[in-house]
Amino acid sequence: MADGAKNPARFLRDVGREMKRVTWPNRRELTKYTVVVIITIIFFVIFFAAVDSGLSELVRLLLD
Repeated sequence: MADGAKNPARFLRDVGREMKRVTWPNRRELTKYTVVVIITIIFFVIFFAAVDSGLSELVRLLLD
């Protein structure tokens, strides 16, 4: 069994200690990462919309 399950207080102390070690992104990095994520999402939305539209049209042609 993991230590956290045996002693929740120790687990929470360890989590707090680890969170202090984390290197958090600065404002510039966070903005850059956010833009990359938004562009990636837009790309995938357009890609899957095109694939869906193409497959729908193909099924429509095959069934008619």
